[in-house]
Amino acid sequence: MDQNKIRNVAIIAHVDHGKTTLVDRLFAQSGMFRENQDVAERLMDSMDLERERGITIASKNGSYKYKDHWINIIDTPGHADFGGQVERVLRMADGCLLLVDAQEGPMPQTYFVLKKALANSLPVVVVINKIDKPAARCDWAVDQVFDLFVKLNAPDELLDFSVVYASAKEGYALANPADKNNDMSPVSDLIIASIPPPSGDSASTLQMQINTIDYSPYMGRLGIGKVVSGTLKINKDIVVARRDGSISPIRISKIFRFEGNEKVAVTEAVTGEIVAVAGMDDVTVGVTFTDPNDPRPLPLIEIDPPTLSMNFVPNDSPFAGREGKYVTSRHIKDRLARETLSDVALHVAPLTDAVGFMVSGRGELHLSILIEKMRREGYEFQVTRPRVIMKEENGRQLEPFEELTVDVSEEFQGAVIEKLGKLKGQLLEMSNENGMAKLIFKIPTRGLLGFRSQFMTDTKGMGIMNYVFAEYGPYAGDIINRVSGVLVVKENCTTVAYALFNLQDRGKLFVAPGLDVYGGQIVGEHLRPADLVVNPAKGKKLTNMRASGSDDAVILTPPAVMTLEDCIAYINDDELVEVTPAAIRLRKSRGGNWKP
Repeated sequence: MDQNKIRNVAIIAHVDHGKTTLVDRLFAQSGMFRENQDVAERLMDSMDLERERGITIASKNGSYKYKDHWINIIDTPGHADFGGQVERVLRMADGCLLLVDAQEGPMPQTYFVLKKALANSLPVVVVINKIDKPAARCDWAVDQVFDLFVKLNAPDELLDFSVVYASAKEGYALANPADKNNDMSPVSDLIIASIPPPSGDSASTLQMQINTIDYSPYMGRLGIGKVVSGTLKINKDIVVARRDGSISPIRISKIFRFEGNEKVAVTEAVTGEIVAVAGMDDVTVGVTFTDPNDPRPLPLIEIDPPTLSMNFVPNDSPFAGREGKYVTSRHIKDRLARETLSDVALHVAPLTDAVGFMVSGRGELHLSILIEKMRREGYEFQVTRPRVIMKEENGRQLEPFEELTVDVSEEFQGAVIEKLGKLKGQLLEMSNENGMAKLIFKIPTRGLLGFRSQFMTDTKGMGIMNYVFAEYGPYAGDIINRVSGVLVVKENCTTVAYALFNLQDRGKLFVAPGLDVYGGQIVGEHLRPADLVVNPAKGKKLTNMRASGSDDAVILTPPAVMTLEDCIAYINDDELVEVTPAAIRLRKSRGGNWKP
């Protein structure tokens, strides 16, 4: 393959700005699929969780042929909690495609990824997407992108970026909003014209760094990276330079090139190609494949430190072992160890005072996705309340702060400002336009734990909040997590509608009738600050007398449905979330102050 005909492009976009749809259209219009071929929507979102949530969680690779060029697409996660992947995959790119919603403009999650791209001096092609929206503001969106580049201190040569206008949903792109077109070719033309081919000398010493990890049921672990220099061939003796500095010989058994979202076996890869390789069972992110006679390891990838940690401990509830396939601490340890091989932003350390592991990550979403993946794989365990990771500098305690951007209707802005003020949030900017308020806060990460559900309630589901890590700052003081107490089950039983009906006046219920519960399980939120021990199995006393009032039908309010993220954000320090393949339960910890 001709090195000058290769383009390696990373796609950057905020969540739900149409990144994956754009890739679908580029692939489809390249002629890589048969007319009668059944192609799934959101082709690059291959994980179940990605399709369910509508977000990109794991970075993936694909490619398509356009004219006589080979364009490699690197799909980047749009959420800052997965920034550890962004930092790695940008090493493979020679330029970026920045996707921006024509109505909303650049959003906070875009800042994070774009900042990393500009730090690597990658040229950027801006795609103003969703121009078919009635409220699209193309010129305004371009101005906002320029302001963002200036705000991020972009080099002068990158400020003169190329722009193309598109509707990925309708399948067309335009060089000018007033033009007419019926395909996506302007995007591909601009990629070829604005993004340089990969640098490097194919006749030089082999250098290839692994940036992401994939898994094949037939080939085992696959390392994905770009050949920075030299040529990689199968069954040729090479060495691997590991993260600890050691060098050992290996032999590559398979090389796969990406065609669409499929992997196709090839015999060699030249400088600039992005490929997946097999042959090293313990391949990890950051290792370099190089020449045994002249080993030249590439610099290690710098990863921002984690800001949040949780304890993963074996399940010790009365229902332990009923629903999970993998339940012991060894099972949990092995699974977490496998995750750290592919996710370098995740840190795992054994607990010193108990059986279990402290797992540290970038944020609530980063850790909750890991928990959900393990739960679906058959693991059963418990997690503690998230804690922010503090730092000490010059005798002062520092904690992580986020920059929070809130878009709400003007009628709700007072309530939002009041709530965030109690959570130690500082209002930095405020602007009002067309009945909508845009608020920017600096707030401790602790203050955002569990705030999203409260925010959606306060704004009646119409508010939008996004945040990115800002900096470490002085400790902001105590923040109250939850004012209300909880309803705790007295002993193992099955819930009864009559008992739950009587408990409705005491608080908000989390369970329905006919459910098996155990002593110490949390079945609701108490109206008062103190915890209340209850008996949800208490039936009605039976007599041979009938009364018109007391024999009315029991009418239950539907229980509050708590997602995994809601449960993690809800619990206090003396409480746990029990996670199994069949259920997610809240409970008091054995070491807590709860007594039956």
